[in-house]
Formats: sequence, C-alpha cells, structure tokens
Amino acid sequence: MKAILSTALFLGACGLAVAADDKAADPVGKWKCEYEIGEQKRTSTLEVKKEGDKLVGTMSWADQKDEKLKDPKLKDGKLTFSAVRKFAGNTIAIDYTLTIDGDTFKGKGEADFGGQKQEFEIEGKREKKVE
Repeated sequence: MKAILSTALFLGACGLAVAADDKAADPVGKWKCEYEIGEQKRTSTLEVKKEGDKLVGTMSWADQKDEKLKDPKLKDGKLTFSAVRKFAGNTIAIDYTLTIDGDTFKGKGEADFGGQKQEFEIEGKREKKVE
C-alpha cells in the first residue's frame, strides 16, 4: 500500500513539474525581438495567439507588417515557426527556433540566402500578454 501511495505522490509531483514547465514556456503574447545581421542591430515584433488548440501569429519588421507565421508549434519549451521576409526585391523564408523562459526567449533564425545558409541569434522580451 505504501508503494502505491509513494508512486501516486511521485507521479503527481511530476505532473506539477510538467505543468510549471508549460507555464514557463507559454509563447502567447507580443514580443519585442532583437538580433544582429551584418553587424547591424535590428528589431522585429512577434505576436503569438492561441486559436483553440492551435498557435497562430504574425511577425512584423519596420518595413513589413503582419507577416503570418507558418506552422507555429511549441514542444519541450521550444517555439518553432517560419516567416517570410520581403526586402530589396528578395523573398526569404526564415526558420525560427526559440527557447522560451518566462517572459524572455533566446534562439536562432536560419535562412537560405543566395544558396548559402545564414544563421543569426535572436532574443526577445514579452511586451504584453495577448488573449
């Protein structure tokens, strides 16, 4: 009987730990993003919402607004998605992998530009929660 009770308490504690991790990795909100490309500091805004069980959202830059996120998913505290960046006559799909920790994230963006893979580090802070 003690073994069953101990197992139940252990599994319950594990469930609470997983729930706490899920809360820490909540991607919903409006995020101010900062990154550097070619030694130039840049910013963007990421907005993530939940529609039912699905994540949806947009990415905006100074010269391009509300680009829809493609295939946003949250798994093991990592938010992954793609967004298409359009500038100077180019259209570039960027794949993002962001590790969320409370109201901040760190991660990378990766794109194929002219046949070469380019990567950059990106960080963000949640500006506000979005419903």
